[in-house]
Amino acid sequence: MSSVLYDSPGPRAKRRNVVISVVFFALLALLAWFVWDTLDEKGQLEWSLWKPFTESQAWTTYLLPGLADTLKAAALAMVIALPLGAFFGIARMSDHRWVRLPAAWVVEFFRAIPVLLLMLFANEFYNRWTDVSSEQRPLYAVVTGLVLYNASVLAEVVRAGILSLPKGQSEAAMAIGLRKGQTMRTILLPQAVTAMLPAIVSQLVVIVKDTALGGVMIGFTELLNARQTLAAFYANVIPSFIVVAIIYIVLNFILTSFASWLEKRLRRSKRGTGAVLSAEDMEELNPAAVGGSFGTGGEGGGLPGSRTYT
Repeated sequence: MSSVLYDSPGPRAKRRNVVISVVFFALLALLAWFVWDTLDEKGQLEWSLWKPFTESQAWTTYLLPGLADTLKAAALAMVIALPLGAFFGIARMSDHRWVRLPAAWVVEFFRAIPVLLLMLFANEFYNRWTDVSSEQRPLYAVVTGLVLYNASVLAEVVRAGILSLPKGQSEAAMAIGLRKGQTMRTILLPQAVTAMLPAIVSQLVVIVKDTALGGVMIGFTELLNARQTLAAFYANVIPSFIVVAIIYIVLNFILTSFASWLEKRLRRSKRGTGAVLSAEDMEELNPAAVGGSFGTGGEGGGLPGSRTYT
């Protein structure tokens, strides 16, 4: 099939693509065989090393509690960072300088600091100036670091999503008498959510993975930290890494699959009918704007070029 940006490959191009595909899969199979042979040579494929994962003790004592802490920290960070990021993203677009500049400073400051340093600073802060117990302090520090960093990143995602919308959306809202706050809340944000969703989901996946930083530096008992204890008890370092990697892959795949389904659903629900509004319809929506500001707008009382904005 040909298009403006793509021409159908000819016979030579098809043969070349087939050769490249065969070579690629051959190299991939060779790499898989090399990894398998190396693991087998080092004795990492022995059943004694993998047997603990078929028993409930390894899961209930180590992996599942670690996974629960990972999900808990990620969920708390997501719930706090999403609205906070939306707030700072909208604040950076404010017409008021005293709102726009402080929001920009906060976003740029926390976006420039590595999330691991934020976790370390937060842990020290809770240790010195709060009454948070030593058992809960790692969770608080991990969530604080994730929120500060990811909220600043999500603020830029929100701002970029809103700015990507056509200017006609804002102009149409102004034409029917909506204030800027009403335009942002009822027209721009609902449409921008669909455009922002892939970037937001990517950042949520980053949040899930970054919980492991807390286990490495401040003793947070997340999944990777629990794996270390399990590997020390069963002496199966490589198998435990492989199992934990599979858990992370499955977890993030579920998250991205749900986001893809949600994005498709939102796009279907926001499809417009393409109907043209008459003057009577516009007057029902906002009689002051139609009658008081614009008048009849032309012969027959209709507004020229008026249409539905969904």
